[in-house]
Amino acid sequence: MRNDSKNSVSLPDKSHRNPLADIRDFMIEHYDKPLSIGQLANMAGLSPKYFVDLFKKTYGQSAMDFLTDLRINRAKRYLCETDYLHKEIAQKVGYSDEFYFSRKFKQKVGVSPTAYTRNPRKRIAAASASAFGQLLALDVVPVAAPLDSKWTPYYYNRYYSQVAAPLQLTEMQQGEWSKLIQSCPDVVISHQPLPEQLKEKLGNSALPFFVPEGQTSWHKQLEQIASFLGREKQCEAWLDAYRQKAEKSRMQLEKVIGQDVCLALRLYGRAMHAYCNQGIHDVLCEDLNINLSVSCDRAGFCNEELSMEQLYELDPDRIMLFVCPETATRAYWLSLQHNKKWLQLKAVRKGYVYLIPSDPWFEYSAVAVNRILDEMLLMFTGYCPGSLLDHVHGRSYVHDL
Repeated sequence: MRNDSKNSVSLPDKSHRNPLADIRDFMIEHYDKPLSIGQLANMAGLSPKYFVDLFKKTYGQSAMDFLTDLRINRAKRYLCETDYLHKEIAQKVGYSDEFYFSRKFKQKVGVSPTAYTRNPRKRIAAASASAFGQLLALDVVPVAAPLDSKWTPYYYNRYYSQVAAPLQLTEMQQGEWSKLIQSCPDVVISHQPLPEQLKEKLGNSALPFFVPEGQTSWHKQLEQIASFLGREKQCEAWLDAYRQKAEKSRMQLEKVIGQDVCLALRLYGRAMHAYCNQGIHDVLCEDLNINLSVSCDRAGFCNEELSMEQLYELDPDRIMLFVCPETATRAYWLSLQHNKKWLQLKAVRKGYVYLIPSDPWFEYSAVAVNRILDEMLLMFTGYCPGSLLDHVHGRSYVHDL
């Protein structure tokens, strides 16, 4: 809880730093004080107009919008964690007028302070594609999430109009998080640690929930997120439906592929790799009992380079082929199709080579593994039992479980 004693509002001497960074830190420490553009510009040694323009150019939003975000985000924590009256909270975050505070709160958050108190944590953001897939399984459409027409086409095509702040993967990789910050989330779900700079900009406004990938199964991760968000019933319903679907799918695939040995093969550059990730391992090995010609480690991962001679010796019955979408790999794939040993492979001769896209196979979430299950059925049986398929291999015949 914040110390409410009156503090001096002088700017500390940090001449070695960018003066705007000092002003920003000052605002974070003194958001509950009456601050004006004139005062802040004077402290930075800049004219008000230049200060306004430079602050927005540097931080992606105006100084007053940044101050409002600080106040409203702190107010959200007071509403969730204390029994203060709204009038008291307004004063603690820098508003002398309770009704003005209420209007600003509703303008930023979308609901009044009273409604927010009844149902907090409504604004949930996903900082990774996997987090997006987990939230959708819990019947939550996040206010901010990665949406990329190339790398996450399913989410992009289906949810673009429903996500208030679409995040670009390229921007996120470059450390550009302004859209996420401006979405004012209450909770940020991520499968990677949030950058320190992002956590600093979010301040105390958003509760980060980090679920490390590779350490637990997708269903354990889903249960953890559900517990954190209070959506255990939605989680239980999803897991029950998936288990039933996986069992039915396993029996259907047994009739088609029997004891055939499959190989997931990944082409990258001028090399090929026996490939398996955690999602492929969970669906193919554990849920569908499919025989893989190259075993995975305990984490369900394999990326073992193969020569043509080694592949010829393995000679799998079916090949699931990932071709990385860049020029050198595409050229290698074209040349491979004229290679005599490739053409003599059992899977090639029988027409059992299946080109597979990165989406959903390289994502690890509840929605992704469900879609992988759909893709497997479509590849090997010609129809799909669910509606989560992004039509890649042909027509899908959708029916209820």
